[in-house]
Amino acid sequence: DVLVYFAVLVCLVRALLAPELETKLLIPIALLVPLAGVLDRTLFLAMRGEHYWTTLICFIFAGNWIAGAKSVQLALWFFAGFSKLNHHFPAVVGVMTSNSPATRFEWFRRRMYRDFPADLRPSKLAAYMGHVGTFLELSVPLVLMLAPGGWLLYLGMIMMLMLHVFITSNVPMGVPIEWNILVVYGTFALFWAHPEVTILDLGSWPLAAFLVVMLLAIPILGNLYPRAISFLMAMRYYAGNWAYSIWMFRGETYKKLEKLTTSAAWVHTQLGYFYDRPTSVGIVSKLMAFRLMHLHGRALPLLVPKAVSQLEEYEYLDGEVIAGMVLGWNFGDGHLHDEKLLRAIQSQCGFEEGELRCIFVESQPLGQETLAWRIHDAKTGLLQSGLLEVDELRERQPWAAV
Repeated sequence: DVLVYFAVLVCLVRALLAPELETKLLIPIALLVPLAGVLDRTLFLAMRGEHYWTTLICFIFAGNWIAGAKSVQLALWFFAGFSKLNHHFPAVVGVMTSNSPATRFEWFRRRMYRDFPADLRPSKLAAYMGHVGTFLELSVPLVLMLAPGGWLLYLGMIMMLMLHVFITSNVPMGVPIEWNILVVYGTFALFWAHPEVTILDLGSWPLAAFLVVMLLAIPILGNLYPRAISFLMAMRYYAGNWAYSIWMFRGETYKKLEKLTTSAAWVHTQLGYFYDRPTSVGIVSKLMAFRLMHLHGRALPLLVPKAVSQLEEYEYLDGEVIAGMVLGWNFGDGHLHDEKLLRAIQSQCGFEEGELRCIFVESQPLGQETLAWRIHDAKTGLLQSGLLEVDELRERQPWAAV
């Protein structure tokens, strides 16, 4: 894994430093990236295979690579908007906006909720803002795809800037800001500079078939069967409809993780270099609050009592933190810290029954109104599983008791 990843980095630097970007410099990268993903899918996801690698294939095989790169960017926008056609996104907007450094107005933040602090369900304003964001993500690719230039191109560019400036100015948790900047740059480099090039100018039928799979088939399948496909490959970005996990370690059994070779120490240990224990706990608890405030997180008051009888006996941690510590990367993909990671950790750490309990909650599939959940014990395996109605979660508060 390490050698292949090192080879990828060497090939990338070689291509960046070359006086001319020739095809022979790109082919090794195109081959090594999926190979790295086969060895460790974390690497393929971290390298944003659905965007950068797919565009790289267009550089190599397209008769007109601008048409290929446009196709990739249009799909990114469209399916990001398509994935928000559910009840999850208003909560995302409310939480994001009420924590944004750009909206430091108490009256505005309170208006993100129905009746702060008594009712923390998203308000009508948050839902309206969510609908506007979804409309922009769906409309920008349609306008830019059809814009031959002139006023329609201006309209598409203005809508694109409205969308990405709003996202970037909110500094939302878990969003790669540099990726948003690159998408804006790509819009000017591709659509503004070359409005005459359309996606029909690709010039390669085999590549067109490849793009149909990467840009249409996989995202559609990822929405229909989210458990089978990473939300990154399905282009379901920041929709609030994410798979996630909660890991609960009894007492100090989390210290068994020290048997692993990790990229970082236990999160409280890291924070302990800068803060006292109560402050560290408060900081980590913000992530708990973040999860509970989203629609899917409102399942936890129902699921935690099923997993452990006395929560105060356990160290509670979001799976994203576990993945960040153990794998070195997470980016919100709940499939990186599901049963497969639990089995890998258990094989090296050897938790006894009851020492580590995990809750795994899956995304809501397109066309269904339920969230699937599973509770596992590190040693004994699956304890319980079931479905939760999304409509029921919409009526719950983050703190609601069973």
